Amino acid sequence: MLTIPERTFRFGVAILKLSSDLPKNSQGFSISNQIIRSGTSVGANVEEAQNAGSKKEFIRGMTISLKEARETLYWLRLIGEVNLIDLNNSGVMGECIEIIKILTSSIKNAKKKI
Repeated sequence: MLTIPERTFRFGVAILKLSSDLPKNSQGFSISNQIIRSGTSVGANVEEAQNAGSKKEFIRGMTISLKEARETLYWLRLIGEVNLIDLNNSGVMGECIEIIKILTSSIKNAKKKI
């Protein structure tokens, strides 16, 4: 089983690959910039949280990561809704939902320990 830092790193890689499949037009460029920013930020904030000096700092980092994951899910839903690319076989949307669930659970558990 992968750790959350490894899982979110792989998710960031998948987002970068997905962005290269977006159309090379104004819609594609705009959404590509947004999803790259939010999708790769998920893992970056998880990594930062892993080295937190306190539980509160850990929760803050994981909460930022959760917000970025939710934003990424928005962009993925938008991509799918307007058929910019076919996401059905990529698994990226399902992985994003799973990461959101893991982050939510992690934050709740950490808050119980404060």
